[in-house]
Amino acid sequence: MKNKSLHRRSFLQAASSAAACASIANRNGRAQGFYQANDRPRVAAIGTGSRWCQKATGLQGPYGSAPDFKKFGDYVTLCDADRSRTELAAALVKEWTGFQPSTPSDYRAILDDPKVDIVHISTPDHWHAKLLIESMLAGKDVYCEKPMTLTVPEGRAICDVAKKTGRIVQIGTQQRSSKQFVEAVALLQNGRIGKIKRAVCHIGGAPKSPEIPIAQAPKHLDWNLWQGPAAEAPFRFLASDNGETKSWSRCHYEFRWWYEYSGGKLTDWGAHHVDIATWGMGLTDTGPVEIIPEMVKHPVEFQDGYPTDPSRYNTATEFLLRAKFADGAEIEIRHDGDNGIMFEGTEGRLFVNRGRIAGKPVDDLKDNPLPGGALEAAYKNRPLVDHFQNFFEAARDRVEPISDVHSHHRALSTCHLAGIAARLNRKIAWDPKSETIQGDPQAQKLLAREPRKGFETQLG
Repeated sequence: MKNKSLHRRSFLQAASSAAACASIANRNGRAQGFYQANDRPRVAAIGTGSRWCQKATGLQGPYGSAPDFKKFGDYVTLCDADRSRTELAAALVKEWTGFQPSTPSDYRAILDDPKVDIVHISTPDHWHAKLLIESMLAGKDVYCEKPMTLTVPEGRAICDVAKKTGRIVQIGTQQRSSKQFVEAVALLQNGRIGKIKRAVCHIGGAPKSPEIPIAQAPKHLDWNLWQGPAAEAPFRFLASDNGETKSWSRCHYEFRWWYEYSGGKLTDWGAHHVDIATWGMGLTDTGPVEIIPEMVKHPVEFQDGYPTDPSRYNTATEFLLRAKFADGAEIEIRHDGDNGIMFEGTEGRLFVNRGRIAGKPVDDLKDNPLPGGALEAAYKNRPLVDHFQNFFEAARDRVEPISDVHSHHRALSTCHLAGIAARLNRKIAWDPKSETIQGDPQAQKLLAREPRKGFETQLG
């Protein structure tokens, strides 16, 4: 790694020098530099579960972002609350690079290391904001898996720190770099369905669980650290043939079905589809003015917005929630239907998901193609590339990546507000300018979370 130190310094210096950025960008072409040994930034991973790489969890599936991420940068440090996962991840990195990465138990060692250029965050949702903010303040660029936040105020804080520090942050909403989604946005921006009136986001429902007993956390898992900023709760685990962890639990993978750590499907698939809907409708600079829960089902009883049974999954299993905007447009979020987004306009409809793009505007492309450069224009005037490559190019060139914190904050705020409306099962009014809930102190109180003592975000 010593022969890379010269590039590491130049990579960091480029953050404050536009001239240096232009020089780097023009030297080897758009992405050539990332394939040269001396032109690869150092990467630290915080969180090495299945969304980082399934093989780090003992599974053999190809899922995870690290195998693609490593094409452009070298992992040199890994950190996870589960030492068994850290060890598996370290073995993978040594296999990829030939070098043994460091594996500190305290992520702050990563932030204090001047040789680390990029932090890759793949922790559970409730850790994202703290790690993202502290990484930016430490001078690191960041790739953060979705969703970016657990609460709306966290998103506002991230946006403010990103603006203050000038760090480059990409959120892992990779649909923004998929051709069919970019094509859909380009069609919408070119008026192919007229004025957009509504987008319907079909995101699927969440599972229920049986009663999950309190159990002893395994020795390789630091349960206190895993909980981090979330309120302290006992470890729960029940072995079964359920999901990738073959269990019901409050922990790995299954954390997303607990409001304490996530927002359920509303911030899982909602972070993807509501993001595309918001982008396609041109609403990334604002937010809804009203959220209406037409239908919500939870697996446990709720009182004052909080679940009353601590032993079972508690996020909404079925729902139909409607977000209304000041201009009359709507985003509908529902559990049923064909997974994907249906855009409805005054002159037609357009459907897009990860498998297809369909509708009359698509059929018409044969005789009425999009103008030249339409996809690039939708993609922030840059060539359409892989989501990870877009991030590394943005970090090198010091430009905004395709999935920036500001647009993601706005889209994800709609998901968080939908979750609050679902938990209270009543309509809430939202002021997108002040980012406050109007006329409902109880709902406003649910907007933020008090971090557990000892896990407050360090702002300086």
